[in-house]
Amino acid sequence: MGKLGISIYPERSTFEKDKAYLELAHKYGFRRVFTSLLEIAGDKEKVLAGFKKVVDYANSLGMEVMVDINPGLFKQLEISYDDLSFFHEMGADGVRLDIGFTGAEEARMTRNPYGIKIEINMSQGTTYVDSIMDYSPNTENLLGSHNFYPHRYSGLEYNFFLKCTEKFRGYNLNTMAFVNSHAATFGPWPTQDGLCTLEDHRDLEIATQVKHYKLIGGIDDITIANAYASEAELKAMAEAFNAAVPEIKVVPRTSIRENERKCLFEANHSYRGDRSAYILRSTMTRVIYKDLDFPAHDNDEIHRGDVIIDNDGYGQYKGETQIALKTMKNDGRVNVVGRISDDELFLLDFLKPWSAFKFIENI
Repeated sequence: MGKLGISIYPERSTFEKDKAYLELAHKYGFRRVFTSLLEIAGDKEKVLAGFKKVVDYANSLGMEVMVDINPGLFKQLEISYDDLSFFHEMGADGVRLDIGFTGAEEARMTRNPYGIKIEINMSQGTTYVDSIMDYSPNTENLLGSHNFYPHRYSGLEYNFFLKCTEKFRGYNLNTMAFVNSHAATFGPWPTQDGLCTLEDHRDLEIATQVKHYKLIGGIDDITIANAYASEAELKAMAEAFNAAVPEIKVVPRTSIRENERKCLFEANHSYRGDRSAYILRSTMTRVIYKDLDFPAHDNDEIHRGDVIIDNDGYGQYKGETQIALKTMKNDGRVNVVGRISDDELFLLDFLKPWSAFKFIENI
């Protein structure tokens, strides 16, 4: 089972606020903490003391802390990649290398005596991880995580994201990607239009971003990149991450009947395996509710994303629940009872035959 994570930026906030956020995230089962030491301006000792205070508190809650760092900071702090005692003394569980070395250094770092994990950048699309693997790293201490992108339109394109992720999965390394909170106001840099890995996620609700990652597969851990997410977002993210099956949002029509609501929201759905180009069929509702009536109503033309139920006029198909994948004529035997929420319509492309799912009402 993967882990959920949050991000904190001690230089840009206060210990009290970070502490309250860590407690709130912990309450909802978040166990990873990402923080950034990309640059230290001003009093080095004061900055590091502030960091250590937050890291210690996260550790007291049983949370794992990854510190983002670049090679320039190794020089500024006079740290050698052969000696990671600095991070051990700070209480960090791992170090994320914002920019890597040549491969040999990373491999040596994974063999440190403290068990500190080395997290490397997954978003480069190069042979970087292959170079590290050539030097026989301790893969128990080698993780991958994608970047996040504060500039609108600069996030990863979906197919490139897949290609990068598959390379890391090929080595059976733990993977992580970032999602974007809409309540959060800051990240490690002054400018941000949200902080997400996939550009397609930038304006989506946080739970929808998580559902997408789960449907794609290949990502173990998911972290909110900006601070501070709201309690409602933390709760929604945890529910989406821990859900046994994907829960797709549906906007029901005001004319929906009680028996149709049972089909949509009380039944567990399964995508029938002998797939059609026109409809995603969930056939069990016609069995479970075979004794209920489904009189004809709302028999207008059917469009992609419509949630439809065969009515009494369809004989043995009465009560079957479907999602329209294409525009279709309606001969009067099909009731249009709702529609997949516009922001989750794209998730239809990721549901696979024989997979299970649920509908939840979009309120």
